[in-house]
Amino acid sequence: MAHTRIRKFNTRETYPEQKLDNDLCQAVVARGTMIFLRGQCPQDLDSAADIGSHDPVEQTHKVMQNIRQLIEESGGQMEHLCKVVVYLTDVRHREAVYRTMGEYIRGVHPVSTGVVVTALARPGWLVEIDATAMIPD
Repeated sequence: MAHTRIRKFNTRETYPEQKLDNDLCQAVVARGTMIFLRGQCPQDLDSAADIGSHDPVEQTHKVMQNIRQLIEESGGQMEHLCKVVVYLTDVRHREAVYRTMGEYIRGVHPVSTGVVVTALARPGWLVEIDATAMIPD
């Protein structure tokens, strides 16, 4: 692993009532070149077109694909991901969004914060994820 992950855990144990399976941790110690990503939404990176879905799973797949693509275009890999902030417009989408996000962060253990907001920049968006990665020295 590229960075030191402090107090790794999986949400299966932390939130047993929610069918989640995310590898997270309490802190990440990292040195290197930082990658700050703009909050990613369910839209195409080249055209800015919405994916046209109101399904939180499909939206989250696109958001995480964008995050992976931007980290790779910056010279990094998903294992360099250190922090995510998840913005949801409806707390009822939390499990679906986090389960989907978990497919992309398996074994990575970033720190994570979740926030429920009134709205995002476009009315159809249900999820936005802000990410920070660090390419090791």
